[in-house]
Amino acid sequence: MVRRALVSLSCFLLAALAAVQLRGQSAAIPANLSTPLVHRIETEIRSRYSVPAGINVLISPPEASAVPGYDKIAVSFVSDEKKTSFDFLVSKDRKILARLDKIDISEDMMSKIDVKGRPVRGNPDAKVTIVDFDDLECPFCARMHATLFPGLLKAYGNKVRIIYKDYPLTEIHPWAIHAAVNANCLAEQNSDAYWDFSDYVHSHAKEIGGKSAAEGFGNLDKQTMDEGEKRHLDAPRLKTCVQKSDESAVRASMAEGDKLGVDATPTLFINGEKLSGALPEEDVRAIIDRALARAGDSTSSVSAKK
Repeated sequence: MVRRALVSLSCFLLAALAAVQLRGQSAAIPANLSTPLVHRIETEIRSRYSVPAGINVLISPPEASAVPGYDKIAVSFVSDEKKTSFDFLVSKDRKILARLDKIDISEDMMSKIDVKGRPVRGNPDAKVTIVDFDDLECPFCARMHATLFPGLLKAYGNKVRIIYKDYPLTEIHPWAIHAAVNANCLAEQNSDAYWDFSDYVHSHAKEIGGKSAAEGFGNLDKQTMDEGEKRHLDAPRLKTCVQKSDESAVRASMAEGDKLGVDATPTLFINGEKLSGALPEEDVRAIIDRALARAGDSTSSVSAKK
């Protein structure tokens, strides 16, 4: 699985580059990589990042780089569903492979996340925003969902707003993207219906999944229509949306997550600070408290509950 194989990829930077000063780009055409060198590079990358056997690793021809003494190569990880590429540096003597990670700090992280039109739980005008890239079939996401609701939301009240974005792990969760599409069909008409559906799916994933993907799809569609009936939604409109099963918005959210460095679920951004995995509640509280303090609110989770 590409996302999990690349969890630590951005951390790879050899100490040999620590003292390098950036200069103008070299005009010389880099020498090609020999076949044995390409094999060594692939072997090293597969070993360091535990790349699964089913993922193909492709090494591009070298190009001139802005780093003296190094050429640039693109290393691509290719599966049936996606291709992800990263730039690496290879020394001109072909003895050192390195990765220089560039971090864009020109704008606030939260400004890069599109939350327009997404259902909100909590205070829409809160100073602290929690965005959760969620997979409705993911057991770790279910644990985080149970941490957020009702506990953390009750503790902080109008101090926070919580927004979910779609990031189904399609490689391992066969009905996750279908669930996300259905949830968004509900959200088009009623935010509360979206949240009720999310609550139910996260707490009944095993029942929903059934014995096959087809059974899971059927269970999801029934639950979606039942939720629509409970909320008195426009049933024909909802049914049309469910039957259309348009994945474009979900996949756009997934692509956005990829650009933000999301590689696992759940992944939270609390006023821009990224958290991966189903962290203990006290860890999440500490980060919310820090975000509140930075926003000029000294209220902690302890005092918020009083």
